[in-house]
Amino acid sequence: MDGRPLYLEPLFLEPRLEPRLRSLVAATETLHTLTDALGSPLHVVVPDRIAENVERFRSVYRAHHLSGQIFYAHKANRSSALLRRLAATDAGVDVASLEELQHALGAGFAAARIVATGPKNPEFLWLAARSGVTVGVDGPAELDQLATLVRKHSLDRVPVLLRLSGFETSGVRVLSRRSRFGTPVAQAQELLEAVERHGDAIEPTGVAFHVDTMSVAEKATALEGCLAVLEACRSRGLRPRAVDVGGGFGVSYLAHREQWETYTSELTAAVMGRRPPLAWGGHGYGLREESGTLRGALGLYPAHRSVAGADYLDELLAQPAPSLGGRPLAALLLEHLYDLYTEPGRALLDQCGLTLAKVLEVRTQGTDGALLVRLAAKADDIALEDHGVLMDPVVVPRGGAAEGEGPVAVHLFGSLCLESDLITRRTVFLPRRPAPGDLLAFANTAGYAMDFHATRAQQQPAARKVAAWQDGDTWRWCLDDQFWPITPSGGVQ
Repeated sequence: MDGRPLYLEPLFLEPRLEPRLRSLVAATETLHTLTDALGSPLHVVVPDRIAENVERFRSVYRAHHLSGQIFYAHKANRSSALLRRLAATDAGVDVASLEELQHALGAGFAAARIVATGPKNPEFLWLAARSGVTVGVDGPAELDQLATLVRKHSLDRVPVLLRLSGFETSGVRVLSRRSRFGTPVAQAQELLEAVERHGDAIEPTGVAFHVDTMSVAEKATALEGCLAVLEACRSRGLRPRAVDVGGGFGVSYLAHREQWETYTSELTAAVMGRRPPLAWGGHGYGLREESGTLRGALGLYPAHRSVAGADYLDELLAQPAPSLGGRPLAALLLEHLYDLYTEPGRALLDQCGLTLAKVLEVRTQGTDGALLVRLAAKADDIALEDHGVLMDPVVVPRGGAAEGEGPVAVHLFGSLCLESDLITRRTVFLPRRPAPGDLLAFANTAGYAMDFHATRAQQQPAARKVAAWQDGDTWRWCLDDQFWPITPSGGVQ
């Protein structure tokens, strides 16, 4: 070792910043004022952006001449500001707990704009039925439970979506992966018999699926299978009219495909010992070397995606249905006058916020040439890596003046007294050396990375959350739970 850093070429993973979020990151004085007043870490959400994302999805519906509803998957973020801003659009909300249902009703959503999905306790099921929201049911047992509740409390018939799983195509075999949600298509007859048995208590309005995959082919297989089940419903005299394709439309987090491809190639080389490690402790993100052979699978989200969000939906609808004459799925939906339901979470939150963390300490330790940077945040406050997302933070210097040598390699650590409290296992390359008092802005954290994993370990509080909006050339803000679409100079007037 001659004292030179092992990281000869920096491997940047620059975040994708569209104009609104780029403007917020550039508002250096505002960001420092916020963290000085409200502490670090701090989540900042941008409510107006969620309305723009709804419109992007709506444009795909219009392009294919389809009607239906966009249901925001509430579990992706607990923000009141985002939910209330969404209520001012024509979108709906998908709730997966009693508390989320109460939140949606309190934010201004009428029952017709809410769908209740996921595992349900009796209280959740009762409020959903009592309110008249659409209930996504996973099988005959849940239908039995719902019908018993309706009859016992003399409630109106409850609209239901029948969730299916276990799809398979004819010809070239494409299977949808196994899911613990929904009734296997092979058992659809049993489910439809339960629907008929409970006709006095429930009203089937459509079918749905949940497929935990990024594969367009698998989702197309599921949608094709749903269309076949709808035909079976019609043959029984049932009249469901909607197909819910769930979520999973994705986000492209990085600005440059080349950086992502270079990083993953260099990570493979590091795991194989052909270059220095790229992560703390030689972590390989699912890859490992065994006797000179690369083993395992890369457990990372594809951080740069050429097709994501509304574009992914457009591609899905253009897929042919082999068992239905090879016609595009969108054409089949339109021909039968079926409504299309979607449940985007991450995709509706694309560019809807960032997380700020203050730099507390910068020091050199070890021989790999990387700096140790301790932040006023816990790893679960900035849970990008919990979802396999690798992305560089942006340095927001104190006073607005970026100084210091660069680029530099850093390891980002949290504020817990645990070796495992790593903001990112990856060695991060920054354009300059950060200094105590600077902020690191982690972009695009609104989808799952803000509070899905948040804890209060060591009695350290979870990050607070504010809503921000543009007022001309100025950024204004309020506490998240104080934002409403009629907030002066904020959101919809």
